[in-house]
Amino acid sequence: MILGVIEGLTEFLPVSSTGHMILASAVIGIGREEFVKTFEIAIQLGAILSVLTLYYRRFLVGAEIYLKLMAAFIPTGVVGLLAYKTIKHYLFNPYVVSATLILGGVALIILDKWTQGREARFDSTENVSWTGAIFIGCAQCLAMVPGVSRAAAAIFGGLWIGFDRKQATEFSFLLAIPTMFAATGYDLLKTQAHIEGAQWTLLLTGGVVAFVFALIAVKAFIALVPRYGFRHFGYYRIVLGAVFLTYAVTTGIRL
Repeated sequence: MILGVIEGLTEFLPVSSTGHMILASAVIGIGREEFVKTFEIAIQLGAILSVLTLYYRRFLVGAEIYLKLMAAFIPTGVVGLLAYKTIKHYLFNPYVVSATLILGGVALIILDKWTQGREARFDSTENVSWTGAIFIGCAQCLAMVPGVSRAAAAIFGGLWIGFDRKQATEFSFLLAIPTMFAATGYDLLKTQAHIEGAQWTLLLTGGVVAFVFALIAVKAFIALVPRYGFRHFGYYRIVLGAVFLTYAVTTGIRL
Protein backbone atom coordinates (compact mmCIF):
# COMPACT_ATOMS: atom_id res chain seq x y z
CA MET A 1 0.00 0.00 0.00
CA ILE A 2 2.87 2.39 0.76
CA LEU A 3 4.42 1.77 -2.65
CA GLY A 4 0.97 2.18 -4.25
CA VAL A 5 0.58 5.62 -2.65
CA ILE A 6 4.05 6.63 -3.84
CA GLU A 7 3.34 5.37 -7.36
CA GLY A 8 -0.01 7.15 -7.58
CA LEU A 9 1.32 10.48 -6.36
CA THR A 10 4.48 10.49 -8.48
CA GLU A 11 3.67 8.69 -11.78
CA PHE A 12 2.58 11.86 -13.59
CA LEU A 13 4.86 14.31 -11.82
CA PRO A 14 8.34 14.97 -13.27
CA VAL A 15 10.04 13.31 -10.31
CA SER A 16 10.22 9.59 -11.35
CA SER A 17 7.74 7.21 -9.76
CA THR A 18 9.98 4.18 -10.36
CA GLY A 19 12.89 6.00 -8.76
CA HIS A 20 10.80 6.84 -5.70
CA MET A 21 9.67 3.23 -5.32
CA ILE A 22 13.24 1.93 -5.63
CA LEU A 23 14.40 4.37 -2.95
CA ALA A 24 11.40 3.63 -0.71
CA SER A 25 12.01 -0.11 -1.05
CA ALA A 26 15.63 0.40 -0.01
CA VAL A 27 14.60 2.37 3.11
CA ILE A 28 11.81 -0.04 4.09
CA GLY A 29 14.15 -2.97 3.60
CA ILE A 30 12.43 -4.66 0.67
CA GLY A 31 14.89 -6.70 -1.36
CA ARG A 32 15.56 -6.37 -5.09
CA GLU A 33 14.04 -9.73 -6.05
CA GLU A 34 12.49 -10.06 -9.51
CA PHE A 35 8.95 -9.84 -8.13
CA VAL A 36 9.72 -6.53 -6.44
CA LYS A 37 10.96 -5.09 -9.74
CA THR A 38 7.86 -6.44 -11.49
CA PHE A 39 5.64 -4.97 -8.79
CA GLU A 40 7.19 -1.52 -9.23
CA ILE A 41 6.41 -1.65 -12.94
CA ALA A 42 3.04 -3.42 -12.87
CA ILE A 43 1.23 -1.17 -10.39
CA GLN A 44 1.81 1.72 -12.77
CA LEU A 45 -1.15 0.26 -14.65
CA GLY A 46 -3.41 1.45 -11.84
CA ALA A 47 -2.13 4.99 -12.25
CA ILE A 48 -2.61 4.82 -16.02
CA LEU A 49 -6.27 3.85 -15.56
CA SER A 50 -6.77 7.12 -13.69
CA VAL A 51 -5.76 9.03 -16.85
CA LEU A 52 -8.24 7.01 -18.91
CA THR A 53 -10.91 7.91 -16.37
CA LEU A 54 -10.14 11.63 -16.48
CA TYR A 55 -9.34 12.02 -20.20
CA TYR A 56 -11.58 9.47 -21.91
CA ARG A 57 -13.37 12.23 -23.86
CA ARG A 58 -10.10 12.98 -25.71
CA PHE A 59 -10.31 9.54 -27.28
CA LEU A 60 -13.85 10.04 -28.57
CA VAL A 61 -13.12 12.96 -30.92
CA GLY A 62 -11.48 10.98 -33.72
CA ALA A 63 -8.81 8.50 -34.71
CA GLU A 64 -5.97 10.98 -35.26
CA ILE A 65 -5.09 11.27 -31.56
CA TYR A 66 -4.71 7.47 -31.38
CA LEU A 67 -2.39 7.44 -34.37
CA LYS A 68 -0.22 10.29 -33.09
CA LEU A 69 0.10 8.69 -29.67
CA MET A 70 1.15 5.44 -31.33
CA ALA A 71 3.71 7.32 -33.45
CA ALA A 72 5.09 8.85 -30.25
CA PHE A 73 5.14 5.45 -28.56
CA ILE A 74 7.12 3.63 -31.29
CA PRO A 75 10.62 4.92 -30.29
CA THR A 76 10.02 3.97 -26.65
CA GLY A 77 8.65 0.57 -27.63
CA VAL A 78 11.63 -0.27 -29.83
CA VAL A 79 14.25 0.87 -27.30
CA GLY A 80 12.42 -0.81 -24.44
CA LEU A 81 12.20 -4.10 -26.31
CA LEU A 82 15.91 -4.07 -27.12
CA ALA A 83 17.21 -2.82 -23.78
CA TYR A 84 14.67 -4.31 -21.32
CA LYS A 85 16.93 -6.93 -19.70
CA THR A 86 19.98 -4.68 -19.42
CA ILE A 87 18.05 -1.79 -17.89
CA LYS A 88 16.20 -3.92 -15.36
CA HIS A 89 19.31 -5.83 -14.30
CA TYR A 90 21.87 -3.03 -14.02
CA LEU A 91 20.04 0.27 -13.49
CA PHE A 92 17.32 -0.47 -10.93
CA ASN A 93 19.31 0.61 -7.86
CA PRO A 94 19.43 3.61 -5.46
CA TYR A 95 22.75 4.95 -6.78
CA VAL A 96 21.57 5.35 -10.36
CA VAL A 97 18.26 6.82 -9.18
CA SER A 98 19.92 9.35 -6.86
CA ALA A 99 22.25 10.57 -9.61
CA THR A 100 19.51 10.91 -12.24
CA LEU A 101 17.21 12.67 -9.78
CA ILE A 102 19.87 15.34 -9.22
CA LEU A 103 20.72 15.77 -12.90
CA GLY A 104 17.04 15.82 -13.86
CA GLY A 105 16.35 18.42 -11.19
CA VAL A 106 18.94 20.76 -12.66
CA ALA A 107 17.42 20.22 -16.12
CA LEU A 108 13.91 21.05 -14.84
CA ILE A 109 15.07 24.34 -13.32
CA ILE A 110 16.71 25.34 -16.61
CA LEU A 111 13.62 24.20 -18.53
CA ASP A 112 11.34 26.27 -16.32
CA LYS A 113 13.30 29.48 -16.97
CA TRP A 114 13.46 28.73 -20.71
CA THR A 115 9.67 28.33 -21.08
CA GLN A 116 8.47 31.08 -18.75
CA GLY A 117 5.89 33.31 -20.43
CA ARG A 118 6.14 31.57 -23.77
CA GLU A 119 3.11 31.08 -26.05
CA ALA A 120 2.12 27.74 -27.57
CA ARG A 121 2.58 26.99 -31.29
CA PHE A 122 -0.42 24.64 -31.27
CA ASP A 123 -4.10 25.22 -30.50
CA SER A 124 -4.33 21.89 -28.69
CA THR A 125 -2.37 18.70 -28.07
CA GLU A 126 -4.34 16.97 -30.83
CA ASN A 127 -2.86 19.35 -33.41
CA VAL A 128 0.75 18.30 -32.79
CA SER A 129 2.59 17.43 -36.00
CA TRP A 130 3.62 13.85 -36.77
CA THR A 131 7.27 14.85 -36.55
CA GLY A 132 6.62 16.51 -33.22
CA ALA A 133 4.86 13.43 -31.84
CA ILE A 134 7.78 11.20 -32.83
CA PHE A 135 10.27 13.64 -31.29
CA ILE A 136 8.38 13.52 -27.97
CA GLY A 137 8.56 9.72 -28.17
CA CYS A 138 12.32 9.88 -28.71
CA ALA A 139 12.68 12.19 -25.71
CA GLN A 140 10.63 9.77 -23.61
CA CYS A 141 13.24 7.06 -24.29
CA LEU A 142 15.50 8.82 -21.78
CA ALA A 143 13.11 7.67 -19.06
CA MET A 144 14.25 4.07 -19.56
CA VAL A 145 16.89 5.02 -16.99
CA PRO A 146 15.22 4.89 -13.53
CA GLY A 147 15.09 8.30 -11.90
CA VAL A 148 14.90 10.30 -15.14
CA SER A 149 11.06 10.33 -15.06
CA ARG A 150 8.89 9.41 -18.01
CA ALA A 151 6.72 12.46 -17.38
CA ALA A 152 9.72 14.81 -17.25
CA ALA A 153 11.19 13.41 -20.47
CA ALA A 154 7.87 13.63 -22.35
CA ILE A 155 7.21 17.15 -21.02
CA PHE A 156 10.67 18.23 -22.17
CA GLY A 157 9.93 16.87 -25.65
CA GLY A 158 6.59 18.65 -25.76
CA LEU A 159 8.03 21.98 -24.69
CA TRP A 160 10.85 21.65 -27.21
CA ILE A 161 8.44 21.29 -30.16
CA GLY A 162 6.30 24.25 -29.09
CA PHE A 163 3.69 23.14 -26.54
CA ASP A 164 3.02 25.42 -23.61
CA ARG A 165 3.39 23.99 -20.11
CA LYS A 166 -0.19 22.72 -19.79
CA GLN A 167 -0.22 21.14 -23.26
CA ALA A 168 3.11 19.40 -22.70
CA THR A 169 1.87 18.06 -19.39
CA GLU A 170 -1.41 16.79 -20.85
CA PHE A 171 0.33 15.11 -23.79
CA SER A 172 2.65 13.35 -21.35
CA PHE A 173 -0.45 12.05 -19.53
CA LEU A 174 -1.95 10.69 -22.75
CA LEU A 175 1.33 9.20 -23.97
CA ALA A 176 1.62 7.34 -20.66
CA ILE A 177 -1.33 5.15 -21.65
CA PRO A 178 0.25 3.12 -24.50
CA THR A 179 3.70 3.36 -22.93
CA MET A 180 2.79 1.95 -19.54
CA PHE A 181 0.30 -0.59 -20.89
CA ALA A 182 3.11 -1.96 -23.06
CA ALA A 183 5.73 -1.87 -20.27
CA THR A 184 3.42 -3.57 -17.77
CA GLY A 185 2.16 -6.14 -20.24
CA TYR A 186 5.65 -7.05 -21.41
CA ASP A 187 7.00 -7.37 -17.89
CA LEU A 188 4.08 -9.53 -16.74
CA LEU A 189 4.42 -11.70 -19.82
CA LYS A 190 8.05 -12.31 -18.93
CA THR A 191 7.48 -12.95 -15.22
CA GLN A 192 3.89 -14.20 -14.74
CA ALA A 193 4.98 -17.85 -14.57
CA HIS A 194 7.01 -17.03 -11.44
CA ILE A 195 4.30 -14.98 -9.68
CA GLU A 196 2.51 -16.90 -6.92
CA GLY A 197 -1.12 -16.54 -5.83
CA ALA A 198 -0.47 -14.22 -2.90
CA GLN A 199 1.73 -12.01 -5.05
CA TRP A 200 -1.15 -11.40 -7.47
CA THR A 201 -3.08 -10.04 -4.49
CA LEU A 202 -0.20 -7.69 -3.73
CA LEU A 203 -0.20 -6.47 -7.35
CA LEU A 204 -3.95 -5.84 -7.24
CA THR A 205 -3.70 -3.97 -3.93
CA GLY A 206 -0.85 -1.77 -5.13
CA GLY A 207 -2.64 -1.05 -8.41
CA VAL A 208 -5.91 0.01 -6.75
CA VAL A 209 -4.13 2.30 -4.29
CA ALA A 210 -2.08 3.79 -7.13
CA PHE A 211 -5.28 4.47 -9.12
CA VAL A 212 -6.89 6.45 -6.29
CA PHE A 213 -3.87 8.59 -5.50
CA ALA A 214 -3.06 9.17 -9.18
CA LEU A 215 -6.51 10.73 -9.65
CA ILE A 216 -5.65 13.24 -6.94
CA ALA A 217 -2.17 13.94 -8.30
CA VAL A 218 -3.24 14.46 -11.93
CA LYS A 219 -5.95 16.97 -11.01
CA ALA A 220 -3.59 18.90 -8.75
CA PHE A 221 -0.67 18.89 -11.20
CA ILE A 222 -2.65 20.13 -14.20
CA ALA A 223 -4.05 22.98 -12.07
CA LEU A 224 -0.71 24.05 -10.59
CA VAL A 225 1.82 23.69 -13.41
CA PRO A 226 0.61 26.63 -15.59
CA ARG A 227 0.99 28.93 -12.60
CA TYR A 228 4.05 27.60 -10.79
CA GLY A 229 5.99 25.82 -13.54
CA PHE A 230 8.49 23.02 -12.97
CA ARG A 231 11.30 24.59 -10.95
CA HIS A 232 9.94 23.46 -7.57
CA PHE A 233 10.00 19.86 -8.78
CA GLY A 234 13.61 20.47 -9.80
CA TYR A 235 14.55 21.68 -6.31
CA TYR A 236 12.76 18.69 -4.80
CA ARG A 237 14.60 16.24 -7.06
CA ILE A 238 18.00 17.69 -6.21
CA VAL A 239 17.39 17.56 -2.46
CA LEU A 240 15.90 14.06 -2.57
CA GLY A 241 18.69 12.73 -4.78
CA ALA A 242 21.40 14.19 -2.56
CA VAL A 243 19.78 12.85 0.63
CA PHE A 244 19.38 9.33 -0.72
CA LEU A 245 22.82 9.25 -2.30
CA THR A 246 24.27 10.13 1.09
CA TYR A 247 22.04 7.53 2.74
CA ALA A 248 23.05 4.82 0.26
CA VAL A 249 26.77 5.50 0.70
CA THR A 250 26.69 5.72 4.51
CA THR A 251 24.54 2.61 4.98
CA GLY A 252 26.34 0.60 2.32
CA ILE A 253 23.31 -0.32 0.22
CA ARG A 254 24.42 -2.70 -2.50
CA LEU A 255 23.83 -2.18 -6.20
